[in-house]
Amino acid sequence: MDRPQPYRAVLDEVGPRLRRVRAARGLTLAAVSEATGISKSTLSRLESGQRRPSLELLLPLAGTYHVPLDDLVGAPEVGDPRVRLTSHSLPNGGVYVPLSRTPGPIQAYKMIITDRGADPSPRTHEGYEWLYVLNGRLRLVLGEHDLVLGAGEVAEFDTRVPHWFSSADGRPVEVLSLFGRQGERMHVRAKPQA
Repeated sequence: MDRPQPYRAVLDEVGPRLRRVRAARGLTLAAVSEATGISKSTLSRLESGQRRPSLELLLPLAGTYHVPLDDLVGAPEVGDPRVRLTSHSLPNGGVYVPLSRTPGPIQAYKMIITDRGADPSPRTHEGYEWLYVLNGRLRLVLGEHDLVLGAGEVAEFDTRVPHWFSSADGRPVEVLSLFGRQGERMHVRAKPQA
């Protein structure tokens, strides 16, 4: 069975890489053979590309050379794991950062909400929202309710109900928001407390 071209190219580089690692360690084929139990002829064929590498051969070599297996096969480096997020201004102060990377029925946001004043101006729109207070105190006006939520508290509501939120104590409040289309409710599973 023919292998895809990139696969062949990776395999073709293993032999020269094995030779370079062995030379950098100042080891002879005989010394590597003794340490791994792999015959000198097999090691020579691996390094020249006449024998295809296998895990059975590469694992003892990685151990002997004290390198990760990825270094022997030339595995691609893992990309930068940091997520680069872009913040946006909220109307009436504060910022939000979209956490969802792809469009979908539910979107996640981190919001930092500032004091928006004492006079609420509730609004409505299509959707369903789930708010989790990460840090600070959030004032949530929802229909006839005027609530204050602290860190670790959650609110879930239909956004067609008039709503408004602000910092409850004048200091910024950090909130995680999950927002879905109309009819999309969040489902949270948690173990019951003992």
